[in-house]
Amino acid sequence: MIVSPTVFRYKSYRFFFFSREETRMHIHVISPTGEAKFWIDPEIEIAKSVGFSDHELNSLAEIINAKKDEIKESWRIHFGY
Repeated sequence: MIVSPTVFRYKSYRFFFFSREETRMHIHVISPTGEAKFWIDPEIEIAKSVGFSDHELNSLAEIINAKKDEIKESWRIHFGY
């Protein structure tokens, strides 16, 4: 079973992890208009996206940067490292 715990929500965006995916720290974002995956380390970077504009992706990267510590702590708790 694949679990995808929500880390936080912001407006119409859901920020979450997939439990059975690669070990490099990252977060997924989904909304009614698109979805994306962002690397967290070594720096915040778009891994892939569908449906989001460049402006929206930049805004999402800023949100992720502001919540980076919370995301990292949630990752450690969820994955156990």
